[in-house]
Amino acid sequence: MPARQVAVIGTGYVGLTTGACLASLGHTVVCADADLRKVERLRAARVDILEPDLPETVRDALEAARLEFTGDTAAAVAEAEVVFLCLPTPMGAGGAADLAAVEAVAGEIRDVLRSGCVVVNKSTVPVGTCERVAALLGRADVTVVSNPEFLREGRAVHDFLHPDRIVIGSADRAAARRVADLYAALDAPLVLTDPASAELTKYAANFFLAMKLSFANNLATLCERFGADIADVTEGIGRDPRIGSAFLRPGPGWGGSCLPKDTHALLTVCERSGVDFPLLNATIETNVAHQRRLVERVAASCGRGEGGSLHGVRLALYGLTFKAGTADLRDSPALAVARLLRERGAELTAYDPALSQERPDLSDLVELVADPVRAAEGAAACLVLTEWPELRDLDWAAIAARMSGHEVHDFRNLLDADLLARAGLGRRGIGRPAEPARVA
Repeated sequence: MPARQVAVIGTGYVGLTTGACLASLGHTVVCADADLRKVERLRAARVDILEPDLPETVRDALEAARLEFTGDTAAAVAEAEVVFLCLPTPMGAGGAADLAAVEAVAGEIRDVLRSGCVVVNKSTVPVGTCERVAALLGRADVTVVSNPEFLREGRAVHDFLHPDRIVIGSADRAAARRVADLYAALDAPLVLTDPASAELTKYAANFFLAMKLSFANNLATLCERFGADIADVTEGIGRDPRIGSAFLRPGPGWGGSCLPKDTHALLTVCERSGVDFPLLNATIETNVAHQRRLVERVAASCGRGEGGSLHGVRLALYGLTFKAGTADLRDSPALAVARLLRERGAELTAYDPALSQERPDLSDLVELVADPVRAAEGAAACLVLTEWPELRDLDWAAIAARMSGHEVHDFRNLLDADLLARAGLGRRGIGRPAEPARVA
């Protein structure tokens, strides 16, 4: 595999992982970002993203002189044989993907790309974006290729270096092969297809995962109704290879940086193209309804008065990030539940091992504390919202002593019921029978 000169535009989760991992495979990589403060920190191997193995991968690539960072996008792409666009495509008006960053960079690099360069859309973009970027570039001597990412936060480096598949979409097979050659050292199935199919594959994958999660959460409700155990039911169906066990664990809803925006973007694409996709609508609506049901359950458990008012009721929240192993709060289901509780008048104190107390963006929603025991002060109930493994090892006896109530709503089915019972706490999971506290 010949080493290539690669440019990566954007140093978020996808861009930084892509750049560092390609450098680890032997390529020479320049990563560009408009945030000059971030560039300076990355030059010093200071990675602000909480992502296992990423700081080490960046440091090793810098020391090997195969990775550098710049704030000058034009300089980054001037000598590149392959340019990766790893730019944010957030949810825009009406749910559509906002391509402003992609379009702006296309205009910025148009006149400085070397002849024969391949531009790769790594960002999650709607069908037709390859053609759109090619039109913006207006360069017959430059090919635009789709190469969607399938990285999980908390496992991004592992997923890049051990992919389930590599999908590359291009009408120019020679250009597609050039991109495929970048990954030649990796043992993974290669899917070579057209740009539209590659772009749609990314959206279809995230929609299917969201659908499985909505299914699991609805199934958990059914289990509660009939006294079944969701863990046993999902094991029973997950062992069927046609179904699989992944993404069948219930929780406080699905969220994060990808699933919400991608499902809404796909829904917008369907509506604009006249395709009725009721399953997609139901997946999104089920997620919202599930979160409201959990809040109703808390209100019924520790609310005041006949209507279960939460006005003035103090609740302790454990976990705010959208998943364990990351500090990412984007579209976090924990925050979605917290907002619903706050709308009902609850007073919220939160602990999350990945977050500091200096989060002014959360101050109107929760009081963030660094001590998990302090978070429980005067709490009528504790809510486990993120599956941090370290929550299992908290001093639950000390937490119980600070609470005014005696119930833990374990929305991740994470904690040991016997341990909580010995601490004088009852546990209510999702899709499982309630487990009361032991009476001394």
